[in-house]
Amino acid sequence: MCTAATYQTSDFYFGRTLDYESSYGEEIVILPRKYKLPFLHMGVSEQHYAIIGTAHIANGYPLFYDAVNEKGLCMAGLNFVGNACYAARTADDSDNVAQYEFIPWILSQCADTAEARAFIQRLNLLDTPFHAQMPAAQLHWIIADKNQTITVESMADGIHVYENPAGVLTNNPPFPEQMFRLNDYMHLSPKQPQNHFSTELPLRSYSRGMGALGLPGDLSSQSRFVRAAFVRANSVSGNSETESVSQFFHILGAVDQQRGCCEVKDGQYEITIYTSCCNADKGIYYYTTYNNHQISAVHMHHENLDSSQLVCCPMQTKEQICHQN
Repeated sequence: MCTAATYQTSDFYFGRTLDYESSYGEEIVILPRKYKLPFLHMGVSEQHYAIIGTAHIANGYPLFYDAVNEKGLCMAGLNFVGNACYAARTADDSDNVAQYEFIPWILSQCADTAEARAFIQRLNLLDTPFHAQMPAAQLHWIIADKNQTITVESMADGIHVYENPAGVLTNNPPFPEQMFRLNDYMHLSPKQPQNHFSTELPLRSYSRGMGALGLPGDLSSQSRFVRAAFVRANSVSGNSETESVSQFFHILGAVDQQRGCCEVKDGQYEITIYTSCCNADKGIYYYTTYNNHQISAVHMHHENLDSSQLVCCPMQTKEQICHQN
């Protein structure tokens, strides 16, 4: 499935893993300010914020998985199968937005999470598919800026917006349950464990490196949520760009999926297809792929953001090894 996280040093960072058994040909896409952005029921936006992120381009339209706009607002959609529910028809008193339009709808117009919240108050999120062969994906979303992180879930009883103090998101169960389950792990510590089991037993730490004893290690979404939340909360790095980016990839590395460990169909395995890390302040989108551990970067501000044409950069998917001798 997927995991998203935020991280703050001198700059604000946002990214995610995409865990699936196959790629859809996603690439890094820059959507400039004058790209004519069509919405099914809300007209065409001809002037808006520039956006950078990972998307699958279908019929010239960017279907974003995760993205950041030029103001530093970040958003990602993660699988929420079985719980996601969207409206079947338009509503007269609402902004009618198809599920696949949600990320560009927010990021093209909102500068921060406060503005995003206001837009969501008017939102009627529709189940309209992009086309007949692409049904509406069952997702929930993490939206963040350097000051606040929220989770958005559209369910049978309506749209819910939650404060997200953990700064991470995975998949099922619904977000309040994910947060509640962190109570089961309040004993976790990065320090060497102490004997709280019994004063009658001579229990002791028997090696170095026993911090985080009891942290769940499986690939379930709940365990990944706990693991990502713990690693993020206890991460320490310098403030430089290289130190911050490196640490962010280590945070999401804690939930990496290796081929062979999670079989979803006969002979098909979920893997971490890509991991992203965007410096939301500078508009730099870093990523790695399953077969290329070298960090690649695409700079939003190296392009003409007043253009009307999409800029697409295929992902580097072949391993690049530095031979030192």
